[in-house]
Amino acid sequence: MLVWGAVAGRGASPDETYRHLAVYTEVLAKIKSDYVEEPDMKNVTLGAVNGLLESLDPFASYLNAEQYKQWQKSREEKKADVGLILSKKFGYLGVVDTWPESSAAKAGLNTGDFVETINGISTRDMPLAYAEVLLRGDPGTTVELSVMRVRRSEPQKITLERTVLRTPRVSAKMLPDQVGYLAVPSTEAGKAREAASALSGLLAQGAKSIVLDLRNAAYGTPEEGIALANLFLEKGAITFLQGQRVAKQSFEADPAKTVYRGPLVVLTNRGTASGAEVAAAALLDHKRAEVVGERSYGDAAQRRAITMEDGSAVILSIAKYYSPLSAKALQDNGVTPSVPVTDTGAASEDEEIEPDAPEQPKKPGEDLILKRAIEVLTKGAVASAVSPASASNPAGGEDLSTGSPNAPRPRP
Repeated sequence: MLVWGAVAGRGASPDETYRHLAVYTEVLAKIKSDYVEEPDMKNVTLGAVNGLLESLDPFASYLNAEQYKQWQKSREEKKADVGLILSKKFGYLGVVDTWPESSAAKAGLNTGDFVETINGISTRDMPLAYAEVLLRGDPGTTVELSVMRVRRSEPQKITLERTVLRTPRVSAKMLPDQVGYLAVPSTEAGKAREAASALSGLLAQGAKSIVLDLRNAAYGTPEEGIALANLFLEKGAITFLQGQRVAKQSFEADPAKTVYRGPLVVLTNRGTASGAEVAAAALLDHKRAEVVGERSYGDAAQRRAITMEDGSAVILSIAKYYSPLSAKALQDNGVTPSVPVTDTGAASEDEEIEPDAPEQPKKPGEDLILKRAIEVLTKGAVASAVSPASASNPAGGEDLSTGSPNAPRPRP
């Protein structure tokens, strides 16, 4: 039924649907009849389902009835966590980012690492949402991971302690040349309000330009990213949401909520995701800011758990958020900086870095992305107070868009 639902979407004709199903059925029959040994067809089918979902959505999951019950209970109890934000990559769990000050962050886990096992259980074809269940538990308990680190040939054993995760606050400080620095670590509910207050404080201290740091802001909601963008954008569409069965919905800037209209640079990296990507894409599309750094991860969607007749469930994106003018799905494309700079302190699993991104020797403790952003503000042209053109695009089971620190955004 799951395979049928995936290929029998409204965009597929009956002939196409039957053709795809015929291929699947034939391959299944050949495996059963010709494989070197009698295959476990349950595992074969489950692997096919997981592969199907991963090819569609790196944050999707299929949970059998028992796993789905455990997942629901885990979300309701809001247990302690190790602080990993994950997606599926090549059948395994890939690290999107880590929660600040969590045990995963303290262990140095970073974007591009792979979790090979959790407490000895292989993550190969493991449902993403079930990994969330395994990583959560009572405060003070531990979980053992086998991790493939970037540029390391052998898996590394790491023991992480489950702790109650604390939401880091927005921070701000003045830099030389009247540059105000505003770091927004997540787009969790309330962060835009914190950012507005901190931004007003920077302006009161005499800031003439602003660096908005959205690096490693992977946790949060697209809705809060919309509110964050509105602090800097006074006119036009910020984003729009659309899905096969979700009507297009446009989110417009409200000039009454705009706090700052001066020169602006936004920082992104491979750990920038969800609402932070919504904000960065809007400011870049409207030429309101330069975006300096690395391409963001790619995750801004509305997700839902869709239950099946046997009590199992599929968690998948039912609608995606798009950049307002270029109309690119952020989950599929991320945000590509206008000024690419490679963060030499991290490496991605596939090294998907813009070819013209300058990679230069880095002094200990030097922040190359921030350094380049300040150069753009103080020496180069940068978008500022000009009002953006009005956007001509868009109008607009259980909603899981605001879930846990583990993907599939299902987040608490």
